[in-house]
Amino acid sequence: MSPFDKAWSPYAAGILIGLLQIPAFLIIETALGASSSYVTVGAAITGLLDPSLLKIDYAAKHVVANAKNLWQVALVAGIALGAFASMKLSGAVRAPVSPIWAKALGSPSHGLRYAVAFGAGFLMLFGARIADGCTSGHGLSGMAQLSVGSTVAVAAMFTGGIATALLLLRRI
Repeated sequence: MSPFDKAWSPYAAGILIGLLQIPAFLIIETALGASSSYVTVGAAITGLLDPSLLKIDYAAKHVVANAKNLWQVALVAGIALGAFASMKLSGAVRAPVSPIWAKALGSPSHGLRYAVAFGAGFLMLFGARIADGCTSGHGLSGMAQLSVGSTVAVAAMFTGGIATALLLLRRI
């Protein structure tokens, strides 16, 4: 597996991600997860704009510069930087995404596509906070810890994803 390959083996990448949990648990006593990093960054920005909002316990616990909060922000930043570096090193070029709903809207503007992507991302993060964890937290860490709640969450995620795909492709 060379970093210059067009695509890495999903098995090797999965093993590497799984092994990343070991130092996370041993060094900073936390699991892999991504959604809390958005709360950490959001609370920090909010605290700069209106410090009185940091009196809310939920925001206050995420804005503290502790190992768990900084680890998750670094993890998400590393995912983005790693994906960018991988794309550049491999020379892979993807065609622009052509969403299924583009047929109904004609040729949507970039602004509309970004607005839909932002809205969908917001809904996903909102759901992740309600579920007390994101797909990576439940799917990787929760399943590794044999958590019943995470097992149910992952089953629900797959069921929802399959149902959504079938609805969008009009197979139901």
